Amino acid sequence: MSKTLFDKIWDKHVVTTMEDGPTQLYIDRMYCHEVTSPQAFEGLRKRGLNVFRPKQITCMPDHNIPTIHQDKPIQDPVSRNQVDTLTRNACDFGLEYYPMGHPLNGVIHVAGPENGLSLPGMTIVCGDSHTSTHGALGAIAFGIGTSEVEMVLATQCVLQPRPKTMRISVTGKLGKYVGAKDMALYIISKIGTGGATGYFVEYAGDTVQSLSMEGRLTLCNLSIESGARGGMIAPDETTFEYVKGREFAPKGEKWERILAYWRTLKTDAAAVFDKEFEFRAEDIQPMITYGTNPGMGMSIDDAIPAATGTLRATPLQYMGFVEGERLIGKPVDYVFLGSCTNGRIEDFRAFASIVKGKKKAPDIVAWLVPGSWQVNRQIREEGLDKILEEAGFEIRQPGCSACLAMNDDKVPAGKYAVSTSNRNFEGRQGPGARTILAGPFVAAAAAITGKITDPRKLNIVL
Repeated sequence: MSKTLFDKIWDKHVVTTMEDGPTQLYIDRMYCHEVTSPQAFEGLRKRGLNVFRPKQITCMPDHNIPTIHQDKPIQDPVSRNQVDTLTRNACDFGLEYYPMGHPLNGVIHVAGPENGLSLPGMTIVCGDSHTSTHGALGAIAFGIGTSEVEMVLATQCVLQPRPKTMRISVTGKLGKYVGAKDMALYIISKIGTGGATGYFVEYAGDTVQSLSMEGRLTLCNLSIESGARGGMIAPDETTFEYVKGREFAPKGEKWERILAYWRTLKTDAAAVFDKEFEFRAEDIQPMITYGTNPGMGMSIDDAIPAATGTLRATPLQYMGFVEGERLIGKPVDYVFLGSCTNGRIEDFRAFASIVKGKKKAPDIVAWLVPGSWQVNRQIREEGLDKILEEAGFEIRQPGCSACLAMNDDKVPAGKYAVSTSNRNFEGRQGPGARTILAGPFVAAAAAITGKITDPRKLNIVL
């Protein structure tokens, strides 16, 4: 029987299936951060349970940690308590833990793949919706709730209904200054924030295959924003080259054996998906959002489309925009490069390519936050830090930063931020903050001009 990539991995991990009920699915790797794990660990204590398979659990703080002065105690008492609690729980239950400042620490969805902890063919979970990121390696990866975190800690299994399957194919060549983030925002703008609800998405087509691993991780990261349970891409030579030699990746004879299995992880030619979408790369332009969900996106030089009822009018009021308005030239206050969406080395290379030889706009506050300490090291090894510093930018320390208002990097009320993160909900970057999602090229163009700028026309603007 022909199977999809999803079917092959899911079926291999089924422990049992309840009649007319969920599947008991074995989990290969679980990540724990400081926000969604405390109640789960406390549940184990109350029941007198240990972690069933501690070597398959990896813990690191990322949401609450500051992005400056990480050598000092965390000042905010709530954040400090969250991080201290994770430290204690990891110690008490004998779990692998990479604390703030550790060379392997970073945003979990950046650090996991780059350390070889996430691998093709795995099932991966975390109490975080953007766990879908890891699907870029050819894995089934999805976010779970705190009660499910406890379930995995205790049994290394989770109960899940089997989702339907969807394939989203993109073919053709992406244009200049158009990247994976633009592709993702374009897809979400077309199918909507609920367009993939109930589905697990496989991204396919020659455009997807041409993406680097960093680009694939960005694309899968945003799967959840279309309502999908997760997103994945079949592993290929790009994947294998990325994984090989990483800290926890298989080595020697074990590598050769598992590589043979990984090469079988592809959708069979005759396999049928429950739903399919097809898009052309040539139709994708640099993207920005104009509302308060990632589906309210448009090409950077388009006008805001007409509102359809109060649900559309209210987001525009919050953003201070009106239908028919063009956002090109709109002054902004903050620029954020980072997060589990765009905090990888490729994103810093893209940003640096735009700002090289130029200067940061004087009124812009820019937060450039590597997704991990490994990315931070790469930035310096490649000399990107010199390019960025000469242009007037400061590189901060790794963490989730301004992706969400759970640390010190908050955008003030009423201020506009061009952000490479994943969500633009009301208050996401701080109470009253106004978020415009974009990719690294658009963010860099805004950072040096002080306004929303099409990077393709940057020389004309300056």
